[in-house]
Amino acid sequence: MATSNPVLRYLASWKNLAGCAGGLIGLGLHFAGVAGSYWILVVTGLYGVGALAAPSDRIILVTDPEEEAGRLRTELDTLVHRVRGFGGRVPGEVAPKLAEIAEVLRGMLDRPRELRADPDALHAVTRLVGTDLPLSIQTYLNLPWWYAAARGSGAELVRQLDLLRADAVRVAERFHAADAQRQADHTRYLEDRE
Repeated sequence: MATSNPVLRYLASWKNLAGCAGGLIGLGLHFAGVAGSYWILVVTGLYGVGALAAPSDRIILVTDPEEEAGRLRTELDTLVHRVRGFGGRVPGEVAPKLAEIAEVLRGMLDRPRELRADPDALHAVTRLVGTDLPLSIQTYLNLPWWYAAARGSGAELVRQLDLLRADAVRVAERFHAADAQRQADHTRYLEDRE
């Protein structure tokens, strides 16, 4: 059962079903006269044994590629919008550099099935969107403006964004290489046809 409510998830789990089976055995022992006056402890104990002995429900790690790409795109768009909203708080080069990185990443996020088929690219995009970009921006924003100005932290942030852009471009080039090769092959095919 796919639900976000933990109580409902447990009620439908194998652990609960095995525990209920153990509890029913305990009730059977009570009605057979074996459990005596401690029947409630026997029922509870057998429920616990059944729940502990049952295998855990399988955890499904694979999500829908469109849903995953949509979540990453939303995080990316939120970060870009947030940086634009800070205006004078961040150096002038930051918003355009971040928008450039976002454009490169969106090119891959717009093709979620292909991205899912390339685990290296998916990992890199997830790392860039979920960790690297927010960490660079938030670390800079955590500094008081006067401290950031005195230490030249704006230049440090710009340097980080340059490095992240290079990383994003490298990943995108690998990701789109097959399409570029198909295009080149098609050109050769068309030339050979004449």
